[in-house]
Amino acid sequence: MTNPTDEARVLDAVPTGLFIGGSWRPAASGATLPVDDPATGKTLVEVADAGPEDGMEALAAAAAAQSSFAAMAPRARGEILHRAYQLLMERIDDLALLMTMEMGKPLAESKGEITYAAEFFRWFSEEAVRIDGGYAVAPAGTSRFMVMKQPVGVCLLITPWNFPMAMGTRKIGPAIAAGCAMVIKPSELTPLSMHALAAILVEAGLPDGVLNVITTSNAGAVMEPLIRDGRARKLSFTGSTPVGKKLLEQASDKVLRTSMELGGNAPLIVFDDADLDKAVEGAMAAKMRNMGEACTAANRFLVHRTVADAFADKLAARMGALVVGRGTEDGVQVGPLVNAKSREKVVTLVQDALDKGASVKVGAEPGDGPGHFYPPTVLTGVPLEARLSHEEIFGPVAAITVFDEEDEAVAAANDTEFGLVSYLFTENLTRALRVSERLEAGMIGLNTGLVSNPAAPFGGIKESGLGREGGSVGIDEFLETKYVGIAFGG
Repeated sequence: MTNPTDEARVLDAVPTGLFIGGSWRPAASGATLPVDDPATGKTLVEVADAGPEDGMEALAAAAAAQSSFAAMAPRARGEILHRAYQLLMERIDDLALLMTMEMGKPLAESKGEITYAAEFFRWFSEEAVRIDGGYAVAPAGTSRFMVMKQPVGVCLLITPWNFPMAMGTRKIGPAIAAGCAMVIKPSELTPLSMHALAAILVEAGLPDGVLNVITTSNAGAVMEPLIRDGRARKLSFTGSTPVGKKLLEQASDKVLRTSMELGGNAPLIVFDDADLDKAVEGAMAAKMRNMGEACTAANRFLVHRTVADAFADKLAARMGALVVGRGTEDGVQVGPLVNAKSREKVVTLVQDALDKGASVKVGAEPGDGPGHFYPPTVLTGVPLEARLSHEEIFGPVAAITVFDEEDEAVAAANDTEFGLVSYLFTENLTRALRVSERLEAGMIGLNTGLVSNPAAPFGGIKESGLGREGGSVGIDEFLETKYVGIAFGG
């Protein structure tokens, strides 16, 4: 268990202003916004609340830094990222405590996220020196083709509250590696991790103006002018599909390059030939990471009728044994949801499923008291018409529906506008490959509940997003390809 002295020390070390042009400053209006502890409802600290004027200053700072940063040697950019990686790992305990206080996840999970976040910096520190091009002879032989890759330019980055450090490094890492200056807007619910990250990048040697951080309670008023300004050439967003659609409309004004990781409605299919212990272990990882507050979280559990009861019993035993509480306390495995609105959504979705005939295997009884807690819950007999089958839960609820045939399971899994990730559990290799090809998702978890890895391309299809983050293709989202035709011959 942490003590109040440690918590105060960690909070005192975090800058609370806007980070523009290499300096921390208050908002032009002097406005601030509170950052609350979701486990207690108490305010941790007040941070600067940016307005449109602050946003334009941040964009101007990034635009001023773009040319010189793009000219920096790739090795030098990579070394900045590697130093930042080392600093993140050295300070993992304090950074994890900070994240737990503002977001709610248990300390063990926060440490896991810091490690995951740092790996994006290490990965892209290595990718910075591997930006390549090409040289070829034209088919007719009368000219030569030269292809080069260059930074796309100033980037606008918008990150969510649920992974406040990793969603930042996943965007900042390739932007720095490619040579792009940027303005980043973290969620107003969890800005402190991003502030700490910005301070670490400064310490690692990032030039002034390359990274600018603006926190705001009015994202639309601050970000839309930047998107429509013309000096920015790239928009990267992680968040809900409705917001992503609005941003795409705004980005069309100046034809900004866009990449987006949006909502999910992940199915988890358990076939009759699955190893049930492996399937339950994978289900726990896919459902309970981050209290279920993840776009990759398993949303719909489709289980073959012959193993449905056994799977539900095993899953309910595991879910019911989880310890709920403030993430700073010893032994806690499940923290609070991020705010009252998130908790109320889960309550509403569960009640809708119960009203439509679902049964409670475990949980579904939120208690009273401070904090936005909801117990790990397993529902069985959830009909496909329940809202849980179509809406992203973003909470610790596993909704089980049975199926009889493979085609039925695949059809149900694909019956959604989303396509971020799908999970399947089977010991039949042919079925595994066949179903993986048929599932409409950008990522497949085959006999695993965890797909995220900095070295792999992360992203979805349909209304779950555009482009990919991570892997060897992640840096391409921040590069433009230029072709030079060269006359050749006498």
